[in-house]
Amino acid sequence: MIDSRKLLEQASFFQELSAASKNAIASICQIREFKKKSILFTEGTRGDAVFLLATGNIRLSRMAPGGHESVIKIIQPGEFFAEVILFERNHYPVTATATSSGTVLSIPRREIHQLLSTSEFRNDFIAMLMKKQRYLTDRIYFLTSCDLEERFVTFLDEHYGRKGHVQITFAKKDIAAGIGSTPEALSRLILRLKKRKVLTWKGRTITFRPGFWTERPDVSAR
Repeated sequence: MIDSRKLLEQASFFQELSAASKNAIASICQIREFKKKSILFTEGTRGDAVFLLATGNIRLSRMAPGGHESVIKIIQPGEFFAEVILFERNHYPVTATATSSGTVLSIPRREIHQLLSTSEFRNDFIAMLMKKQRYLTDRIYFLTSCDLEERFVTFLDEHYGRKGHVQITFAKKDIAAGIGSTPEALSRLILRLKKRKVLTWKGRTITFRPGFWTERPDVSAR
C-alpha cells in the first residue's frame, strides 16, 4: 500500500515544504494504478489533477506538426508533473503515457487551489515551483551546451549510478528523448563508443571498461 505522506516526504520537489503543508497535500491525494501503455492524460484535455509518480515510468510527449510524436521527458518515481495546469493553463499541454506498470498520486486541481488560498501553503508552494524552474533552466543549459556523449553518460549516471554493469530499463527511443537526441543519433554514438572500447552493449546489459567512472566528474556535484 502506498503511503502518500511518506512519498511526499521522499520526493525532492516537496522536501522544503512545511510538515503542515505536506499533511494537507497527503489528505487530498488519490492513489491510482496504471498499466504499461495506458494513457494518464492526453494533450489538449482539461487538466483536473497534478501528479506525483510513485512507481513505474511515464513518458510525456506532444504531437508536432505533421503528426510526429515528440517526447518531452521521461518521468521517474518521485517526480511531480503536470503542475502547469495550476496557474498557466487549463488544459494539459502534453500526453502522459505509461512505459511500464506503476502507481501515481493524483492531486485534484480544485483542492490544490483551495489550499493555495492560505498564505502559508501558497508561499511554500510557490517557492517549490521557483526551485523547479531553476532546475529546468539548468537542464536546458545542459542539453544545449554538452555534446551527445556527455549527455548519454550523464543520463546513465543519473538513472543507474556508477556501476560497471548496467541493466537498461528504457527503450532506446526513450533514452534518446531524455538526452535531447534521436534514436538514430544515439545508435551511431553507441557504435562509436563500442569501437573505442568504452563499453559493450549486449541485450539490455551495458558493460563499461574498467576505470571508466573514475575518470569522470561526479554528476551529483554539479
